[in-house]
Amino acid sequence: MLMKRLLGLVFAGALAFSASAAAVYIRVGPPHAVYERRGPPPNRGYVWQSGYHRWDGHAYNWNQGRWEQPPREHAHWVSHHYVHQRQGWVLVEGHWH
Repeated sequence: MLMKRLLGLVFAGALAFSASAAAVYIRVGPPHAVYERRGPPPNRGYVWQSGYHRWDGHAYNWNQGRWEQPPREHAHWVSHHYVHQRQGWVLVEGHWH
């Protein structure tokens, strides 16, 4: 039993470390969003996911928005956005809430 708990703590620590190490800090702030003309949704209930700029290691590249079907009823989309922190800008991935 003690061994299982110890292994659990080791894996939890490794997971926490890898999650914190995954943040990419960008010194240059993102450009303004690109205006996108969106067509009608493909079906009823679809939600528009706005486009956003993604850093490729050298420059920002625009990823176009798209219509997506929510994974469950009453889910809403939280758009990709950048947060400024002490070390630089960090992308917060879009996700369903």
